[in-house]
Amino acid sequence: MKANSKILLTIGLVLLVTGGVLASIKYNQRGIVDVQTGRAVRQDLVATVTASGEIKPKNYINLGANTLGPAPITEIMVKEGDRVRKGQVVAKMQSVQANADVVAQNASIATSLADSAAAEAGLKSQEDGVTTAQATLEKNRAELERTKANYDRSAELFKEKLLAKQDFDQKKAEYDTAVAAMGEAEARLSQARAQEAQSRQQLASAQKRIAQLQAGLDRFKDILSQYYVASPIDGIVTNLPVRAGETVVPGVQNSAASTIMTIADMSVITAEVKVDETDIVNVSLGQRAEVTIDAMPNRTFHGQVTEIGDTAILRSSGVAASQSNTSDQEAKDFKVVVALEDPPDDIRPGLSCTGKITTATKPHVLTIPIQALTVRKKGDLDPVKKGGSVEANSDPVTEKAKKQELQGVFVVRNGKAEFLPVTTGITGATDIEVVGGLKEGDQIITGSYKIIRTLRNLARVKVNNTVATTQPES
Repeated sequence: MKANSKILLTIGLVLLVTGGVLASIKYNQRGIVDVQTGRAVRQDLVATVTASGEIKPKNYINLGANTLGPAPITEIMVKEGDRVRKGQVVAKMQSVQANADVVAQNASIATSLADSAAAEAGLKSQEDGVTTAQATLEKNRAELERTKANYDRSAELFKEKLLAKQDFDQKKAEYDTAVAAMGEAEARLSQARAQEAQSRQQLASAQKRIAQLQAGLDRFKDILSQYYVASPIDGIVTNLPVRAGETVVPGVQNSAASTIMTIADMSVITAEVKVDETDIVNVSLGQRAEVTIDAMPNRTFHGQVTEIGDTAILRSSGVAASQSNTSDQEAKDFKVVVALEDPPDDIRPGLSCTGKITTATKPHVLTIPIQALTVRKKGDLDPVKKGGSVEANSDPVTEKAKKQELQGVFVVRNGKAEFLPVTTGITGATDIEVVGGLKEGDQIITGSYKIIRTLRNLARVKVNNTVATTQPES
């Protein structure tokens, strides 16, 4: 019994000592926080902006009706997926009245052309009449001069009583007849010239009438051409929402009844993505981008930024923020267009895609994990006394200064977490550049998130970088 008692007593003493040691260890470790750490290292850092959107051709046209009113489609001459050329007629609409106007106008022009030809022939005849009258006048003028000369000689001879009165009277009658013929010839010439001028005016009127009718014909032809829908570009028919026999309505924007088809120029393919307003300031023209398309997995396409929208777009509705009364409370995006350099042949407009735009690249810069970065108020960085009160700084800090927020990280020094303000640069996928405040190799606290969010400056810490992993069942 005595031996058993000694054994039990020895075991009790050992347990008591062990418990005391464990209790002492636990007491000394009170207030110590388990943390995970990493190192500030130098590496190449790439900053990217990721945004989603859809594939679109750079140039596409929605063809609609240009008629004066609703008109049924009589013929669709292409199908979705067909390639078309610029100026090719792709659809026809009912154009009975417009075609009749063109036919009637052509008939009017033909009549006017006949009238013009008749007026031109009449003018030619009148010009010939003027020429004839002029010749007759010249002939009568010569005859008048001849008879006048004979009359003058006869008068001299008759005065000297060398010519009989009968012969003198005959010469005078011939002269008077020549004078009358001369007057008649002048009158005929004046009449012929007046008729020529009248015919010339009739011809000019007929020609102006033709020009007027030709202008009307151009107008009617233009109206008729609006019933023939032609492609303004070379491209592919990517959307054909109507069928022959349906009626389209002109001039109604964003209406299904106003679009006949969409023709896209597939020579330049773009990815139109929507970038968050917080990232758009880092995006600029010419930046490189990688685009992945949901319908084409495991493939990456390359391009560059060619267009950046200036107007914010509401994420909820897709309309411009300037057109909404509630834009202040809604998230906004900006349109960014990436031109693809190597689009596949089987790409189609409307495919969902994701663009990763490289906004900055810096080689061999000092970096830390993003999750290590935190924010503290300046007043919260004062060390805490054992009694729980905050130690006063040697330099008094105003209440406003205490509320100043500082960006920084916690580094492990002498078993304590010391907060160091840092200046950051570009941000990568998992790391961020440190411009100032740290040096390479500094041990920084990286986790957990809850610890970093609540950790106080100069708190005692214990580094525990072991990560528990669970093996999947086979």
